[in-house]
Amino acid sequence: MGNRFLQTGRHLAVRGAGLSPEQVRAVALVLHGGRVSGREPVTWYQPAVLRMNLLAEALHRRVHRHGVQVWNLRFAVRGWNGPEASPLADARWALEQIRGRCARPIVLVGHSMGARTALRVSGEPDVCGAVGLAPWVPPEDPVDQLAGRSVVLVHGTADRVTDPALTAAYAQRARPVAKSLVHQEIPEAGHAMLQSVRRWDDLAAAGVLDILAANGVRS
Repeated sequence: MGNRFLQTGRHLAVRGAGLSPEQVRAVALVLHGGRVSGREPVTWYQPAVLRMNLLAEALHRRVHRHGVQVWNLRFAVRGWNGPEASPLADARWALEQIRGRCARPIVLVGHSMGARTALRVSGEPDVCGAVGLAPWVPPEDPVDQLAGRSVVLVHGTADRVTDPALTAAYAQRARPVAKSLVHQEIPEAGHAMLQSVRRWDDLAAAGVLDILAANGVRS
């Protein structure tokens, strides 16, 4: 797995830590899903965490040869928790750790609540874009932070947890603001990304590489 960093329940791990500083051209930070509310600690064996661990490993296999190092964050608590927006502090902490060790362009890759988190912190320094998989994007979520960022949104049409129609509406609001925005749907795929697994993995990796290419980092 590589290096690990811990703080107040947060857990950050690096895949491909064997890359030399000269070989690392960019970073992908993977963010798992969660719940609307909940302050119980996140554990490694929760399904949302396990699924994104698998996606992070698949992403590593696809982008490692392009010099992209994959980092994987485990949030401190399971819920978004209303105005508290608990995952945002965790994501910003992770970005600080990355910037302190690897001053490279960063692409955020999130699922569900993790996608909401990725989109919300896309305005942070060194972040050049976000890949949102089955994103949770309520109508009240802002889009101004996406100015100058590249965005890829992917949603399964059979998702019954987060609404594909809300993702389409978010894409429509964000497109005039973002540097670029791609919105794709996977027919008959559900929320947990257990159908068409390879398709999800391929689209996540392609999204990362396309965002980096759009921002001058080419393989």
